[in-house]
Amino acid sequence: MASYDVIVIGGGPGGYVCAIRAAQLGLKTACVEGREALGGTCLNVGCIPSKALLHATHLLHESHENFEKMGLMGAHPTVDWPKMLAFKEDVIGQNTKGIEFLFKKNKIDWIKGWASIPEAGKVKVGDEVHEAKNIVIASGSVSSSLPGVDVDEETVVTSTGALALKDIPKRLAVIGAGVIGLELGSVYKRLGAEVTVIEYLDAITPGMDAEVQKQFQRILAKQGLKFVLGAAVQKVEKGAAGATVTYKLRKDDSEATVEADVVLVATGRKPYTEGLGLDALGVELTPRGQIVTNGHWQTTVPGIYAIGDAIQGPMLAHKAEDEGMAVAETIAGKHGHVNYEVIPGVIYTTPEVASVGATEEALKKEGRAYKVGKFSFMGNGRAKATLAAEGFVKILADKETDRILGVHIIGPSAGEIIHEACVAMEFGAAAEDLARTCHAHPTYSEAVREAALACGDGPIHS
Repeated sequence: MASYDVIVIGGGPGGYVCAIRAAQLGLKTACVEGREALGGTCLNVGCIPSKALLHATHLLHESHENFEKMGLMGAHPTVDWPKMLAFKEDVIGQNTKGIEFLFKKNKIDWIKGWASIPEAGKVKVGDEVHEAKNIVIASGSVSSSLPGVDVDEETVVTSTGALALKDIPKRLAVIGAGVIGLELGSVYKRLGAEVTVIEYLDAITPGMDAEVQKQFQRILAKQGLKFVLGAAVQKVEKGAAGATVTYKLRKDDSEATVEADVVLVATGRKPYTEGLGLDALGVELTPRGQIVTNGHWQTTVPGIYAIGDAIQGPMLAHKAEDEGMAVAETIAGKHGHVNYEVIPGVIYTTPEVASVGATEEALKKEGRAYKVGKFSFMGNGRAKATLAAEGFVKILADKETDRILGVHIIGPSAGEIIHEACVAMEFGAAAEDLARTCHAHPTYSEAVREAALACGDGPIHS
């Protein structure tokens, strides 16, 4: 029986980061992971492979739509789908092998298999039981589906199946207009598929700033994605030539169908805790199946902690990473901390969409007095030079103190430039602080400075 200071259950972004930080702090650490590779959903069938396909298909789109405008002449490239999938697999391999290297470097034991917790202080993997002073559950999440929709990962797929289709579908129906649905919908639209997105709510990207939602939908529609909003999917029936999605419009209760070769179910994710034995242990769960934790990520059973998608909060890899570092520091006797008010969200379409902090709708609901600074990328020299001038930066600041409350960006490299807003908010900066900070020219980031100037006397280039 091996004994550890910490055993982390799950080798995804939260789990492997937690294990590495714990080992760096001098704790004898093991990580239990049943996949053939470390990295969890994110590295194997989520964030990383989807970004590989988004990048490849973006370059394809650029070659067809913008190369001639820039004087780049020649035959348009064609798609070798098996080779593109091989590129994606190579990217996955490089990243997962990198985690293995980090485990060896930090002397972390990878216990291969699926874990259960027979009692506090013990983790069972296969026939072996390992002792641990502390257990961290980082078991992640799985795709959720809908009643009347049976997933087979061939015709009716989740993100996992959508990343490994044998052929590019001529018609793709996407159920759900959230991050996963829009990213993968964009991939297959660029590859030539006819894409129809069916969303239950009346707007895409639920929870996002409404002004961004509207412009984002307009841009995606211009790119060829079709949207059916306010529609409740009733069933998906598979046939010899694909599947039929039946939905009911909420506004008038009328029923309609969409024919597709492949149906992507992108209706969110749910915590995965199956097989851990949490009920027998007395670990409390929410009605949604999330593990209940306190401010230090401790569950209701002493010595057992939980982080990431398995607990409440946004299901984001970087949120799990922050919690992984924080809980390791807490176990080591330090002061682990996560600022949940400053966790950015990004959609990696073209243009990208990124946000952090409060939306305008949330501030109105709260009754908070605020001001808006907005700047269009049409006024940004770098964006015009790269044919990427669609979108804007929007900064929400407190009306009296000028403190930044939220930042919302739709435009080129939004997922990168959002971080100066994150740093500013982490240190309680005012919009004027951003406005008075010199930004290199020409860069996309200048649009952030201009939006900050718009919170005061006004932007320069608008």
